[in-house]
Amino acid sequence: MATNLALDNQLLEDALNIGGFKSKKDTVNQALKEFIQRRKQKEVISLFGSFPADPDYDYKAGRK
Repeated sequence: MATNLALDNQLLEDALNIGGFKSKKDTVNQALKEFIQRRKQKEVISLFGSFPADPDYDYKAGRK
């Protein structure tokens, strides 16, 4: 999908250099992927402690 965006050129150049990408398109696509991944991780982290523990679970048995 073709899209025209007004982006901060300095931020884009910094991201391009730090990421070692060949194009601005690759840079923006990777930034979007990382943004989505980070947000999904926050959702998962927010679930920690909200499920009851299984008292019969034996974590040592899984090591064998």
